[in-house]
Amino acid sequence: MTPRLPVVGLLAGLAALFASAASLPAAELVLTLADAKGKPVANAVVSLIPLDQAAPPATEPAPEITIAQRDSEFVPLVVAVRAGTSVRFPNEDKIQHHVYSLSAAKRFDLPLHGGDTAPAVPLDQPGVVSVGCNIHDWMRSYVVVLDTPWFARSDADGVVRLAAPAGRYRREIWHYRLAQPLAEEIALAGETPLAASATLALRRDRHPVRPHATDPSYP
Repeated sequence: MTPRLPVVGLLAGLAALFASAASLPAAELVLTLADAKGKPVANAVVSLIPLDQAAPPATEPAPEITIAQRDSEFVPLVVAVRAGTSVRFPNEDKIQHHVYSLSAAKRFDLPLHGGDTAPAVPLDQPGVVSVGCNIHDWMRSYVVVLDTPWFARSDADGVVRLAAPAGRYRREIWHYRLAQPLAEEIALAGETPLAASATLALRRDRHPVRPHATDPSYP
């Protein structure tokens, strides 16, 4: 019969593991993203999954973020969070919206509502949650739920800056126009930032266009 590790010993071991990870010198990744034409790619999510140690546990209490419904759009378009985070969808418009998701990572339905009356939605499983409006099919937002604390979103110049303890990681790049995330093993050192670049083969964006972007008479 295999001996069981006492709970106290197990907790102590986990604490020591997380402490050793936290004590490693900080390192930095600077990643520049572009499409096939060399144009910067914004709204990509880059995450680092540790290969040499476990990721530290999520903070308590779980944080809460906001994705606004503003001028019949979701703002922001893309957001990345740690698993356990909750999200609210306040409606800043004069008309009502029906927010929902059919994603495997989180299915939810917030019927027609105005203001900040809809309850917060807990995001407890890693994955991509695609959010839409059942009334306005051009409205969309993407919540990338991760099981690591090391992630960031690319800015308008396609640049991502990420700080993490020195070590080996699986670097993953997600974008809503990629057929699948890009993954690569990298190593971060404690002194010199790792500068890298990646070209993303983005698919054509076939999402419905917001009608009143070209039709002022649309309510």
